[in-house]
Amino acid sequence: MKTIVLGAGIIGISTAWHLLERGHEVVVVDRQPDAALETSFANAAQISVSYCEPWANREAPLKALKWMFDKEAPLLFRPQLDWDQWRWGLKFLAQCNDTAFERNVQQIVALGAYSHAALKDLVASTGIEYNRLERGIAHFYTDQKSFDAAGHAVELMRKFGVQRRLVSRDELLKIEPAFKAYGDKITGGTYTSTDESGDARVFTQELARRCAARGAQFLYGHDVLRLNKIGDAIDSVAVIARNTGAGGQKDFILKGDAFVVACGSYSAPLLRTVGVDLPIYPGKGYSATFPLLRPEGAPMVSTIDDGKKIAMSRLGNVLRVAGTIELGGFDMSLDSPVARARCHMLSRRIAEILPGVCDTRTPEEGGNPQYWTGLRPATPTNIPFIGQTRVGKLWVNAGHGTLGWTHGAGSGKAMAELLSGEVPAMNFGFLGVQAPRAVRGTVAA
Repeated sequence: MKTIVLGAGIIGISTAWHLLERGHEVVVVDRQPDAALETSFANAAQISVSYCEPWANREAPLKALKWMFDKEAPLLFRPQLDWDQWRWGLKFLAQCNDTAFERNVQQIVALGAYSHAALKDLVASTGIEYNRLERGIAHFYTDQKSFDAAGHAVELMRKFGVQRRLVSRDELLKIEPAFKAYGDKITGGTYTSTDESGDARVFTQELARRCAARGAQFLYGHDVLRLNKIGDAIDSVAVIARNTGAGGQKDFILKGDAFVVACGSYSAPLLRTVGVDLPIYPGKGYSATFPLLRPEGAPMVSTIDDGKKIAMSRLGNVLRVAGTIELGGFDMSLDSPVARARCHMLSRRIAEILPGVCDTRTPEEGGNPQYWTGLRPATPTNIPFIGQTRVGKLWVNAGHGTLGWTHGAGSGKAMAELLSGEVPAMNFGFLGVQAPRAVRGTVAA
């Protein structure tokens, strides 16, 4: 069976690998010159099964309103003249209740646990090295109210099999001594020893090279022009090389037995051209990668700072810090007033929490923090769409939001299983699947 995978991020490459494992012929198309150069490039680096919490909860609407005029807000809604944004927002509001929250957590955690196991198997079989640290994930709070509320989150996660636990400030500082200078501001935290961290870009690119060695064809530097639909099924996809030279080059056609759309936030507009309407909207996330000045003082445990809703992970001789979501369309700029404010917030916060550990100077101050932004393909439930659409031969693996790295290996494995006529062994609502152990999704394709 020949499968065309559109997208070479962690989701697309994981899909390609697991399809090859099952004997499929695979072609991967991506507009970038290598794998993992967009959303998978510089994320928070966390494999965070313990923190698979949906954005939509009963407190989210009021917080979103309060944050609308704060450039540094964790979740910034920037209204656009865009029907897709407003429609997504209405669906998001419908999920802001306790019943939906718990239902969504159950599916997200199920995929997270399945994916973590798939990642471990994949690393064991390939030997890929990617600055992996298996030291768990800590989460600290700086006000008593938030720490008290964390107990409810811990109980819910433990209900679904995640061994997240509450820890006192003293215990948290024993788990990660790097925060001692900031310790008097910490009220307490949570910790999950089974979580881990690592560089998603390095992993994805190494896996892509192994896919190529096993016979996968890669068309890097190619734009997807259109999906060609004949009757009720996709017949082919038209692509064109980005660098065509002076003579130019015409588009060409790729035919296959199946087509997997794994283009992150760009999946939704592509799918709409053939009548598949999924509520996936881009959430602009930010990160900064800081050189370490004092490596001995840098954290080895990947950590979430609840006060600013940012995550930090040690990647060799640098510290990756990522966070905040901005819902304002497909804008990728880093030089707007809002973007600069959000990037500089990351620098200021790390200088406050880990004084003197990193070079947190901004470019204006002579530093080189490697600011970056990527579009997180968000669904209103934070549950991704994985499975077969109503259009024949067309499959989708997209909508992973901020959890693409956490859910990547399992999403790719699940997609390959579904394409091969199997049902993945987890309690999850796959598109196009009717099976006793699969919970139906909340939105149909």
